[in-house]
Amino acid sequence: ISLSDVSEITDLSNNEKERKLMSSPNYGELLLKNQLRELIKHPIDGFSVGLVDESDCYEWQVMIEGPEDTMYEGGLFPATLSFPRDYPNKPPTMRFTTPDFWHPNVYADGRVCISILHEAKEDIYNPQERIDEKWRPILGIHSILISVISMLSDPNFESPANIDASVMLKSDPKAFKKKVRQLVRRSMEF
Repeated sequence: ISLSDVSEITDLSNNEKERKLMSSPNYGELLLKNQLRELIKHPIDGFSVGLVDESDCYEWQVMIEGPEDTMYEGGLFPATLSFPRDYPNKPPTMRFTTPDFWHPNVYADGRVCISILHEAKEDIYNPQERIDEKWRPILGIHSILISVISMLSDPNFESPANIDASVMLKSDPKAFKKKVRQLVRRSMEF
């Protein structure tokens, strides 16, 4: 944002300022850099973050520790957060890069399927997902990371991304746990 943009914004009402700033082409980039700086300065237990490429703040590398007292405990799971150019107006996508990540809310290609990563609009294919649970620009990366911890601790069976994992967890929890523990062991080999 240039100095002239800032002086133009300061002459507007608060609502107009917010709209003008959020529509600025550099707003998302500034916001991402600030959120990254904050997460590095004040890390969240269970996560570390950084950029995949120092020249691109729209692609983040995330290292996720399996939460305590879950089947994922002890594992280290790399993932990427990919932000659209119109962030924060649109949510990022998150994808585990661990091969064969096994969880009811993670697609076979590693994409994470949780409400906070979905646009806040009606979804005729997933009516149980409420709009107030979906992405809003006021939410930040901190909220996404906390939601992923929650997802690992407590899968959502109403909206599975991986039907096989969901069915296995419900019908044969021992087999599910065995598969996840193998995933955890493999994650420690990287």
